[in-house]
Amino acid sequence: MNSPETLEDFYKRSPYSEENFKADERLGDFAVFPRSYCPLTSPFSRRSFYKVALVLDPGRLYYADKWIDIDRPALQFSNPMIPYAWETDSDEQKGWFCLFTESFIHNKERLGSLSESPFFQSGGTPVFFLNDDQVKTISYIFEKMVSEMGTDYEYKHEAVRNYLHLLMHEAVKLQSPQENIFSQNAASRITSLFIELLERQFPVHFIKAPLELKSAKDFSNQLSVHVNSLNRSVKGITGKTTTQIISERIINEAITMLEHSDWNISQIAHSLGFSEPNNFTSFFKKYTQQTPSQLRNG
Repeated sequence: MNSPETLEDFYKRSPYSEENFKADERLGDFAVFPRSYCPLTSPFSRRSFYKVALVLDPGRLYYADKWIDIDRPALQFSNPMIPYAWETDSDEQKGWFCLFTESFIHNKERLGSLSESPFFQSGGTPVFFLNDDQVKTISYIFEKMVSEMGTDYEYKHEAVRNYLHLLMHEAVKLQSPQENIFSQNAASRITSLFIELLERQFPVHFIKAPLELKSAKDFSNQLSVHVNSLNRSVKGITGKTTTQIISERIINEAITMLEHSDWNISQIAHSLGFSEPNNFTSFFKKYTQQTPSQLRNG
């Protein structure tokens, strides 16, 4: 399973070369850029940083069991714990975005509650649509952050935190009963994300890096949905239980490894997340009616 994307990872996949970034922007806990620095699409994954973006071009934001069609200016929030993906409908990426880490948030006590804000929580509202006046206000705040980061002012990060706090206040003002989120066959979406996360773990390449996601609960935590919701969705779409699909995929991988690798059975068992070879043997026999040794020597 891939680890969450870091700020350094983001800079590497940006369409702009490293010389376009100042050292303090690349290596610090806060960065702010025009959205033209973003790739046109981003993969579904978790990030290790928070993000606030002013989105001025059309596209779709996918996360967990929902998607949002962004067809007008919007303010978007994302959280390190919630995986998401972006898909643009335009050749341009207009607007601004800032990225910041947990340490930046908690650098000052008065900002300590920012990570607990409803804008960054699972089940909260991650997107707010804006009118023309709101776009001007939010744009001004982002432009001030960009300007501040370009100075040699000793306390510029403190100033930027204040601007970030202003963004939060503007979002609070927008927190009226908006229905911005549209469910597009939620069960299908949850099931699709579950299958995608499952398949990302295969094929297994390293003995010392066993599977991270092995249970329905593991997957529901990763997707930020309740395990009952995941089980219900998967069963409704596939006709199989979540556990059954996970087990079948592990069995298929085990058969491939037994037939085509030179790893011994203990190594295969460990790589597939079994702490004891006997547990793997019992699991394998339950689904195939033969032991791993019988398959390998058959």
